[in-house]
Amino acid sequence: MLFSVFFKVLGATSLFSSASARLDARATTAPSYITSQSPISKAGILANIGPSGSKSSGAASGVVIASPSTVNPNYLYTWIRDSSLVYKLLIDQFTQGQDSTLQASITAWVSSMKTIQQVTNPSGTVSTGGLGEPKFNIDQSAFTGSWGRPQRDSPALRSISLLTYANWLESNGGSSTVTGTIWPMVILDLDYVAANWNATGFDLWEEVNGSSFWTIAVQHKALRLGATFAPTIGDATRHSTYTTQAAGLLCFLQSFWSPTGAYMVANINQNNGRSGLDANTILASIATFDPSATCSDVASFQPCSDKALANHYAVVNSFRSLYTVNSGIASTAAVAIGRYPEDVYFNGNPWYLATFAAAEQLYDALYTWNKVGSIGITSISLPFFKQFLSTAAVGTFAKTTTQYTTIVAGVQTMADGFLLIDAKYTPTAGGLAEQFDKATGVPTSAADLTWSYAASLTAFARRNSTVPASWGAAGLTVTCPATVAVTFTVDATTVFGENIYLSGSLLQLTDWSSTSPIAMSAAAYPIWSVTVVLPANTAFQYKYIRINNGVVTWDSDPNYSYTTGASGSVTLSDTWR
Repeated sequence: MLFSVFFKVLGATSLFSSASARLDARATTAPSYITSQSPISKAGILANIGPSGSKSSGAASGVVIASPSTVNPNYLYTWIRDSSLVYKLLIDQFTQGQDSTLQASITAWVSSMKTIQQVTNPSGTVSTGGLGEPKFNIDQSAFTGSWGRPQRDSPALRSISLLTYANWLESNGGSSTVTGTIWPMVILDLDYVAANWNATGFDLWEEVNGSSFWTIAVQHKALRLGATFAPTIGDATRHSTYTTQAAGLLCFLQSFWSPTGAYMVANINQNNGRSGLDANTILASIATFDPSATCSDVASFQPCSDKALANHYAVVNSFRSLYTVNSGIASTAAVAIGRYPEDVYFNGNPWYLATFAAAEQLYDALYTWNKVGSIGITSISLPFFKQFLSTAAVGTFAKTTTQYTTIVAGVQTMADGFLLIDAKYTPTAGGLAEQFDKATGVPTSAADLTWSYAASLTAFARRNSTVPASWGAAGLTVTCPATVAVTFTVDATTVFGENIYLSGSLLQLTDWSSTSPIAMSAAAYPIWSVTVVLPANTAFQYKYIRINNGVVTWDSDPNYSYTTGASGSVTLSDTWR
């Protein structure tokens, strides 16, 4: 979400107000920062939940406001993404016995989400795409302004939180609530995910319309959780459907890896001109962390897997020389992290939540290494490990080795370093905004960002080896159906601001959608192109679409048609008619 204005969480004064406002000298270590910041972050979250939160006046019961900021920017809305991530934290705290007072708040959130699911909005009704709507007014009514929609991570994230709570209820006398309320809500969300995961939509930053690594990763986790839970309700059909679709998602997830760049490309099936380096991918890794998995569980991009560590290395390094606040920091130390290097929103700054996420992935890795008793280094992850041990080599190193001890100490120092970067730019009162200025470190953009507070608490929890429940990532293998990579090209002259898209008769071609078609690249203009992986031996039809300032124009009839072969790749060359 594109998420300043200065408000309080506690007391009558602003939580941040000046460039000189910083935590006091006691918060110079990660433990001291955790001690001082944890209660402030928890209070900051609760202050932003309606109806009684001190910053959430006007919000309906259970509604999470993104921020109390109303101007430059106005974040006084509720985003399904943010709300679901915040309540995943609170549900974990409740179900793990850390805070027994939260159940009433969780119940209110469930009720709020049940209401919002049924609200007709610009993305559609509950049965015609409305579940992909990203944000609502804080009274639970539809937001009808222009926005990047649909955002297909929202139903997945909501269902993950709901299922986490449902599992606890099933073991604590709450089966009637599960069958009467929660499972019907989950069905709506996961049926949407199962039907729409292969269609494009906007990413978590609400800027790129394509296929997002973040979205695919959380959709995969959600369907796995749903497939596992369905037999509890006696729903064999959805167990089968969700399992099948999860396998397809896991296959597609592998498409984002760039072997030449050694990182996960954040968004594909789009044309934005970016490198693809993005905190989106680190956030996806920590959101799908499974403490029962191991570092060999590469397919689901577990935080300590070789590709996830290589990606962490690449994303972090992309910010090293980008911000003034990172000047003078050693090349192997933690630095401030933003969304992506090309960011220009609020002049492109570090984000508190992205920097916390960089720490959290490393804490996840440390947890798993300690659990399995060794560290495995591959040629893919070797550059990451050389940051901490210049003589690191491919191999497996047990806890008893000096290599293990040296690497763990280095990773712990880097992880704590990310916390201390955020600590350095946290005002004395502890308020966490969305961003801090890349030159001065002064908090900027939306104040009291609920997601920033939640991100701090999940990072702190992982440092203390408090981890979420398993969701079934251990041992997953990638089984991809026979496919053909089809490159669509069309010769089309356009005017400034006009773009060409693709849609067609298959789910992979967005099922004739003109609201979420596949964006094509103009890199070889006037030839527009995009490659889509389609099922083998399958007949389909397709067309090209022009979109200019919201005006949609389809290519002339008749539809183009083609039948894929048994394997391989093919290029289809067309001319706009």
